[in-house]
Amino acid sequence: MNEASSACKTLFVTGGAGFIGGNFVLGAVAQGWRIVNLDKLTYAGNLQTLASLKGQSAHQFVRGDIGDRALIQRLLSDYRPQAIVNFAAESHVDRSIEGPAAFVETNVSGTLALLESVRDYWRELHGDAREDFRFLHVSTDEVYGSLGPTGKFTEETAYAPNSPYAASKAASDHLVRAFNHTYGLPTLTTNCSNNYGPYQFPEKLIPLIIQKALVGDALPVYGDGKNIRDWLYVGDHCAAIHRVLEGGRPGQTYNIGGHSERENIAVVRLICRLLDDKAPLAHGGPRESLITYVVDRPGHDRRYAIDSSKLQGELGWRPSETFETGIAKTVDWYLNHQPWIEHVLDGSYRLERIGA
Repeated sequence: MNEASSACKTLFVTGGAGFIGGNFVLGAVAQGWRIVNLDKLTYAGNLQTLASLKGQSAHQFVRGDIGDRALIQRLLSDYRPQAIVNFAAESHVDRSIEGPAAFVETNVSGTLALLESVRDYWRELHGDAREDFRFLHVSTDEVYGSLGPTGKFTEETAYAPNSPYAASKAASDHLVRAFNHTYGLPTLTTNCSNNYGPYQFPEKLIPLIIQKALVGDALPVYGDGKNIRDWLYVGDHCAAIHRVLEGGRPGQTYNIGGHSERENIAVVRLICRLLDDKAPLAHGGPRESLITYVVDRPGHDRRYAIDSSKLQGELGWRPSETFETGIAKTVDWYLNHQPWIEHVLDGSYRLERIGA
């Protein structure tokens, strides 16, 4: 599945109106793929992210649930995709603490329903169509739990999820593995570190801090701010997914990291400095003075770090952005796309769902 052969081939993408899925869909259409984009349009699904694709025959949007077996079967039969990329998931840890049932419903039961429908579709394929087919499941490094001050997660790290969100993703990963082992379904799993970049819903750390800092609001930081994450620019993540689709070995897992470990407080301070330079506050004061430490999240994992050497060695992928270049691009994007943010914050982005 190299890029040169992607023209006229069909990818079935689930969760393609969300942050990572939306970025992936925009890039895939630009590369010549035909995309069937299924999204339930929960609060984080935003059709405005896909506005540039409106009216393009290469992008078919369908509002629906991965747990709807009849719908999935119909879409597979109608569009005959060469691969599935599953982004569909509830993904916010704080929300999983408040209401874990929705995470189990989508991330576990929904993934199971999707796998069963895809297995049945794949079984009916013949020749090269069956041999070349892939099901790629997008997951998270949070399934591995929390690291101490040293070491990194590898594909062999034992699962030890610490939040309801992480537990639900771990369960979905195990289901994907089981469908490969039991039925022979040619699956691929990717476990990524924390993503950032354009079109991210502003409940996540980086867009939340950017938006609050722009208007001079208090900047909330959990605990002592020293929790460490490996930050991955979303464009690099999407490029890695394409590489795994093109050359990954069925049944394998590939970790995707940004090689950019940073303490949360360091991330917040860098955003403050960038905005002070690009959009100073009216009173001219430094935005770091707005930092406010708040009660830590229950069970907050201390450190994540990804070892991507398997992906680099087998498939030649490496991140193209450092954290400094990626965060500068991200800040610029939010400064230049304030209407997108405003429509999320005032809820008007939901109006586009009518009739979707």
